[in-house]
Amino acid sequence: MFESQQRDDIEALMKADAEFRRLYQHHKELDSKVHDAEIGVLPIDDATLMGMKREKLQAKERLQRMWTDKAHLIN
Repeated sequence: MFESQQRDDIEALMKADAEFRRLYQHHKELDSKVHDAEIGVLPIDDATLMGMKREKLQAKERLQRMWTDKAHLIN
């Protein structure tokens, strides 16, 4: 996520906005858990996995909105 953005810009927004930082870290944790579940390292049922994927997508969409709204403030 945010592959096209400068790492420094993302870090600056994480420092400036605690909610963005929390949500970004939560998204990364979900991404890791979903990946582990998909490769069989984390045994969870399909309903739980789908819920995690849905939550991850919602976090990503919120982060993207926050990025659009606030990224111009850090430049």
